[in-house]
Amino acid sequence: MMHGPRRSPSGRSAKGVTSIPVAATISVVLLVAAGIAYRLAASAWDKDPGRSIPLPIPLSQIPQQIGDWVGRDLEIPAATQEYMKSHYADDYVSRRYVNATEQLLADVYVVYCSTRPSGILGHRPQVCYPGSGWLSDGQEQSEFTTQSGRRVPCLVDSFHMRPPAFQQTYVLNFYVLNGRITLSEKEFSSIWDRRPNLSGDLARYVAQVQVRSFNTEYPARALASQITETILGFLPDQNGHVAMAGAPADSAEAGGAAASDR
Repeated sequence: MMHGPRRSPSGRSAKGVTSIPVAATISVVLLVAAGIAYRLAASAWDKDPGRSIPLPIPLSQIPQQIGDWVGRDLEIPAATQEYMKSHYADDYVSRRYVNATEQLLADVYVVYCSTRPSGILGHRPQVCYPGSGWLSDGQEQSEFTTQSGRRVPCLVDSFHMRPPAFQQTYVLNFYVLNGRITLSEKEFSSIWDRRPNLSGDLARYVAQVQVRSFNTEYPARALASQITETILGFLPDQNGHVAMAGAPADSAEAGGAAASDR
């Protein structure tokens, strides 16, 4: 007399029960292998710390006059610059703009990360400002409209300093991930996103854009509306094309762009 497959008390076959730990083991092996591959790639990249993936036109070339706004570069301490270059930044600009006509002042900070795209993780206003003594007043999701009518989403953080050095500041923040705007770090925080950009793909990057004003939010919004389209023109689109360069960046300019590494 033939018998069917031996079943466990729960009603599942013994074969089905044993397949669960086998599948789990395979998943663990794949995860460990991925981790090893990432560490080896990152280690190989770190052996060449001078390597970077430059933009066709550096961010320093963003015009110092945008409409009625006139800017000047803000000094970044040498130690901070060294940290940025060695950990995540391929290019950056920090600049203060003044609109004398409307008596407005606001700061712009843009950092471009392509060698290690996810290296910017954790460097957001909610972390960096409290680390410098600012107290958070909260965050809200918002948007602003550029000169061309484009609606750009952003996060708005507000902070203050305790008296007697009381001061209020507002920071508009968003990311440009591989040519598209996002507000969430989760979109570039996976183990695959943490891979170094070994092929030099210009279309694989994370850029962070912050616009800050003091005492009132309006100057930050006014400058963001005026300057954002210009900033985006310096960053590659999803195909690696840079509008301000006047033409698609070829492999030499992009450091050997390859879609396979995206």
